[in-house]
Amino acid sequence: MTARRTLDELLEAARARIGRLEPAEALAAARDGALLVDIRSDTARERNGVVPGALHIPRTVLEWRLDPDSSWRRPHVGGFESPVVLLCDDGCASSLAAATLVDLGFAGASDVIGGYAAWRAAGLPTGPAPERRPPGELPGMGPPD
Repeated sequence: MTARRTLDELLEAARARIGRLEPAEALAAARDGALLVDIRSDTARERNGVVPGALHIPRTVLEWRLDPDSSWRRPHVGGFESPVVLLCDDGCASSLAAATLVDLGFAGASDVIGGYAAWRAAGLPTGPAPERRPPGELPGMGPPD
């Protein structure tokens, strides 16, 4: 039986395995070609706004949309060698998700320290959330914000 770990221990272990970027570093990485992925819920995006140019791929479908071997893969997303920067509300869910992407084979997976809240507090570009996806469109398959 596996020993139970606290959430803080899980976050520490995940963060030890990924790159972590300050918001300005994440913006620079995106400008240099990294894939910036917003994993927040539709509700959080509507309430707080979005990062222009980021792809919205909800946490619930992230691995299926990025894995090059998945039949549910999002078109035009790079392969395992592509740098991926995840953005959540406050920088916790993105750490856990990035560690999962490392397990999947994305060695360059990272997240934004402090998440969208830190991005916005740093005065980096934000905008209003787009309208919700049309009925029938799969989550995580829409155009960039």
